[in-house]
Order: sequence, then structure tokens, then C-alpha cells
Amino acid sequence: MFYGAGDFGFSMNNSIIGILFAIFLTDVVGLAPSLAAAAIFIGRSWDYINDPIIGNLSDRTRTRWGRRRPFLLFGLLPFALAFAALWWRPPITQPVLLAGYYALAYLLYDAAATFVYMPYYALTPDLTQDYDDRTTLTSYRMVFNILGGLVAFTLPLALIGVMRPENAGRVSWMGFLFGLLAALPLLLTFFGTRERNEYQEQKQPGLLESLRAAFKNRPFLYAAGVFLFTWTALEIVQGMLLYFLKYRLHMENDSDLISGAVFIAALAALPMWERLTRRWDKRKAYIAGMIYLSLMMVLLIAVQPGWGVNLVVVLAALIGIGVGAMHVIPWAMIPDSIELDELETGQRHEGMFYSLVLTLRKISQSIALPSMLLILDWNGFVSNASVQTPAALNAIGILTGLVPVGLLVVGIIFALLYPLSRERHSQLRDRLAKRHMLPTSTD
Repeated sequence: MFYGAGDFGFSMNNSIIGILFAIFLTDVVGLAPSLAAAAIFIGRSWDYINDPIIGNLSDRTRTRWGRRRPFLLFGLLPFALAFAALWWRPPITQPVLLAGYYALAYLLYDAAATFVYMPYYALTPDLTQDYDDRTTLTSYRMVFNILGGLVAFTLPLALIGVMRPENAGRVSWMGFLFGLLAALPLLLTFFGTRERNEYQEQKQPGLLESLRAAFKNRPFLYAAGVFLFTWTALEIVQGMLLYFLKYRLHMENDSDLISGAVFIAALAALPMWERLTRRWDKRKAYIAGMIYLSLMMVLLIAVQPGWGVNLVVVLAALIGIGVGAMHVIPWAMIPDSIELDELETGQRHEGMFYSLVLTLRKISQSIALPSMLLILDWNGFVSNASVQTPAALNAIGILTGLVPVGLLVVGIIFALLYPLSRERHSQLRDRLAKRHMLPTSTD
């Protein structure tokens, strides 16, 4: 519970950015979609370098508090302040300079966020080595993750109202409040968890050595592919959802209700997905979940404005069941490859493994989200216009539904190639136990 609580803030802040930042830049700040795309792309590109450096640094850190936990304690305040800076509307009138401010603010936020969440994610394999217990641990974390998403989709818009220029002050207060709210749970994780002492005693791995270990680990590469395409699909849906509700369905005032239905259903579905991973395994449960979710997403883009909000809420809840699988299973697959890494190299490179996964995700985000804005711009989108062109409406529908479905199909292909079943992972653990003279998985 203490570990899972830390993900509340990461999920909430990342979801707020995914949901609101693009529409904040276009509909509140007044940037053209192309300038907004440039600001996001520049801000996110720093993470190509930032993530592996922090991941390797956490692998090499040795303190009386452990390898990962010190980052949470000393990084939480910069994490909160950098988030608040994203939502301030500076007194700048020149659009290019304004875009430059948000690019810089995004860069600083990503650096501060990486400093705390990279070591946080790398804690997962340090807390348990059991195949199924890692799914349970991830499920607890995802309870807080989905709660953070639920808060992100409901409370900020309740405080702001609608995303229009006259509400810029409310957006700034939202950024400050939710930056602080996101940082505080990290104290629970710092004081409520302990790392395994034996990992502190292992040799400190070098940066290039860690990179080589990651790229030689075939299960890790397939798990990273599953994670990458699944979460890229989710990011695009988050980024487009308000555009879809506001301009295609004319349901902007009901967006918190519709979004809430997604996350409440996802939260309720977590125990079901955990049971399915135990009954089948992680790969089969993921494939079933993504096929189901793809069908629901195709139904979503068929929705018409006259269908009414009640039907849309029901469909949102059905989508939320699949979103629950997106949250739990890809995260639970990654730690299992670390035992193979330790068996082959004699070292553990959790920080590097997680940093590479999230770097791939951020590379895709830095391309996908700006591309989304450029596509809207090319199709004649006009912010806050009461009527959009048919081309713009079609683009919003395709980006909300068909593009994410295509990404999920690629994720399914990677899952089919993923080789670590429960049985094989148990064999890896038993071999490591014999090496370290630890209890085996059958004891």
C-alpha cells in the first residue's frame, strides 16, 4: 500500500498533462497547433538523454536508505514546483517566445519527474521476486494509478470550468495545487518501504555495461515493446478525448462524468485482470484484454452527438474495463526479465531497464502528441470554434479510435513473442536461488 501510494501523483500529473496540456496551449494560451506541437516536442526530447542517466545513477547509488528511496525524498519538491510552472500563463505576447517558455517548462518538469519516478518504478523487482506477487504488487500500485487518473479527469476541470482564455488564472492555481498533491504521497513510499540489502552489496554497473545487458535480454525487449505500444495508445486517447467530446460530440460539460466512468470501471476491473493473469499468464491475459479494448474503441468512433450522454457513459465504462488491463499487465511483465539479466550477467540493472522502457515511451510521445496537433492543424482545426470542418472532425475521430487500435495490434504481436511464462520464470528463480543459496520458489 505504501509503495502503491507513490504512483498516485505520477499518474495524476501525467494524466493531467496528457488530457489538458495540448488543449491548454491551443484554447487557453492561444498558440497555433503547430507551435504547441513544437513546444511539446522540444520539451520531451530531453528525456532521450535524461532517463538512462537517472536510471543508471539509481543503480549505482549506495546509501543507508537504499539505492532508490533517497531520490524520492530529495526530488519531491522540485517535482511539485516544476509541474506548477507548466500551467502558468506568462505575460508574453510574442507566440514564438511563448512557445519557447512552455518548451523550457516542459523540459524542466520532465527532468524533475524523472529524478523521482525512475527510481520509484525500479523498486518493483526489489520488493518481491515472485512472478504472481509482482502482478499483485502492480495491481496495488495501479489502484492508486487509476485513482490518480480519475482525479485528473474530473477535479481539474471542475476547478477550471472550461478551457478558455478567461480561465488562465484558474489553470495556474490548478497546477500549483495538484503539483503539491502529487508530491506528498512520495513521503509515504519513502518511509513505508525497504529495499533488499543484498542488491546494495552487488557491484555497481557501468552505463555502457547496463545498456549492453538490456539489449541482449530478449524477454525485456518484447516486454518493452508491449509497454511502448500500449501506453502510446493510451496517451493518444488521453490527448484526444477532450477534443473528441468538445468538438465531435458537443459534450464538453459532461467530460468529467464520461472520463470518470472510464476510470471507475478500470479500477473495478483490476481484480479481474489480476485473477486472469494467475489463471492464464500475463501474456494471454494481455492479448485478451487488448482485443476486447480494440473492439470498444471501434465502437467509440461510431458514436454520434444525438445518441445522448447516458449511452456514451455506458460505452466509456466498457472501455474502462480494457483500460484496467492496460494499466496492470504491461507493467507486471517488465520485472520478470530482470532475473534473466541477473542470471546471465551476475548483476541487476533495474534502473537502466526501466529507464529504457520509459525513454522509448517518451520518444513515442514526443512524436505522437505533436503529430496529433499537426494533423489537426493540417485539417483546418480552429480552437474554440463552434463548428469545425468535416476534415477536422474526421481527423479527431481517427486519432481517438483507429490510431490507438493500430498501436494495440502491434502490442499484441510483441506479446505473442514474449517468452517468459510463469513456469520459465520459476525456473530462473530456482537457478538464482541455488547460486545465492536463497530459498527456492517451492519452499
